[in-house]
Amino acid sequence: MGNFRLLKCGQPVVVPSNGKVEVLLASLALRHGSPLPRDTLLSLLWPNHDPVLAGQSLNSLVYTLRKQFADVLGGATPILQGEGYYRLNTEAGVGVDMVQFEALVEEGNRQLRHDDLPAAISTYCRAVDVYQGDLWSSIDVFEVMERERLRACYLNVLAQLADYHFAQQMYSVCLDFAQRLLTSDPCREDAHRLVMRCNVRLGERAQALRQYQLCTRILRDEFDAAPERATVTLYEQVRLHPDSV
Repeated sequence: MGNFRLLKCGQPVVVPSNGKVEVLLASLALRHGSPLPRDTLLSLLWPNHDPVLAGQSLNSLVYTLRKQFADVLGGATPILQGEGYYRLNTEAGVGVDMVQFEALVEEGNRQLRHDDLPAAISTYCRAVDVYQGDLWSSIDVFEVMERERLRACYLNVLAQLADYHFAQQMYSVCLDFAQRLLTSDPCREDAHRLVMRCNVRLGERAQALRQYQLCTRILRDEFDAAPERATVTLYEQVRLHPDSV
């Protein structure tokens, strides 16, 4: 998620600048639940090349990765292959950040269903820490859909964290989550309203008014639209009766 990163025991691994390792591992990670056919990988990595030479290059790439990671995988290869298909060797310990993110969100949801709100909030915080940016993807339709699905999940978790900390009167923490929400989706009016409320509670009324102006400008520039009634009503409260916010 975010820019491509390859880690070994938590430390960044330098990969060749030709991008082949990145494309290979990212393609397998994006479809971690389904092995990829050899022909698909060859067309992604070496389009319009001789299939025999491309196949040899793929074998060499997989072998190089095996040598590089064998010491931390108990001698196992990070990429399994068989019957013309390839997949990441998750059984040996190869991890994918998007899988970790989804697992944490699901765990938080489970805790929430069991009314364990503090545990859910802690788990959600770990999930947003894993999310280092929108999913790396090409123009492939599946990858774009995955990126948007995970992004929507991330925004939902941020909104829950912001609402929770506002309810706990932890306005500075709430403000941080709401601003992160706006960084990912500047048109979220609920987040703009939360930022306004937090600023008022923190004694920053002028900043709350500026936030409304920012919200108005973003909506006008992006959609040629006016703010929702709830946003306008909150602005009037901040302007005329800030103690009621």
